[in-house]
Amino acid sequence: MESGCSKETIIETLKKHDRLLIAFSGGVDSSLLAALAVQALGQNHVRCLLLDSPLIPRREVEEARETAAELGLPLEVLAFPILADPTFRENQTDRCYTCKKAAFRLLKVVARREGIDTIADGTNLSDLSEYRPGLAASDEEGVCHPLAVAGATKEDIRRIAFDCGLPFWNRPSAACLATRIPYGNEVTVEVLARVEAAEDALCERGFSGVRVRVHGNLARIEVPEDKMARLFEIRREITAEFRRIGFVYVTLDLAGYRSGSMDEAI
Repeated sequence: MESGCSKETIIETLKKHDRLLIAFSGGVDSSLLAALAVQALGQNHVRCLLLDSPLIPRREVEEARETAAELGLPLEVLAFPILADPTFRENQTDRCYTCKKAAFRLLKVVARREGIDTIADGTNLSDLSEYRPGLAASDEEGVCHPLAVAGATKEDIRRIAFDCGLPFWNRPSAACLATRIPYGNEVTVEVLARVEAAEDALCERGFSGVRVRVHGNLARIEVPEDKMARLFEIRREITAEFRRIGFVYVTLDLAGYRSGSMDEAI
């Protein structure tokens, strides 16, 4: 793989800060950021905060806790009642902006409590070229993006994590469960629970990097193209499980998994 941004460049970028509160998800980006921040600043100068809500699958919360424990990261998990916000539940195209605005305001409260001046997240250079309305919210709230500032792309981040021997280097990308619901359809606890249960069913059968998009009582499954044949082989088992969860129709998206497929309808 061609070399791009280096670990040393990221560390030098991080050294420009005294203390950091990191918006932590347990994904590759925020995990690498936290691990390198500890190297750059020392453990006592880094805090990680995970905002927990029904938007995050339970398995990802547990993975985040395990990652933090393995790396010796100081992690706090805080309840994030975003579904109490009617604007968010309406699920318009600026849903992510509404969520991030509320999230980073909550992080600022914690930062003030801890006496930390800077909040950082795992935004990288590749993210800046995608449709991410939440980035505007983070910038408005003064959140810094050390990975992007250092010039690190998604590929750089995985390469650096691999070179550092970090076990999460190839962890599939994740996104909040609300991204499985078409814009304009209300985000509810019940729909999120169905999505989580359906994706858990696929993960338990060895599938990774999957999405279950919800269209009323229809589930549209996205898996990588090289996994389609195997999914088709167990289609009856999957159909029965999804119907037990609450779906009536179960479909396989022939275009395969792609990030942000709900945005295609905008």
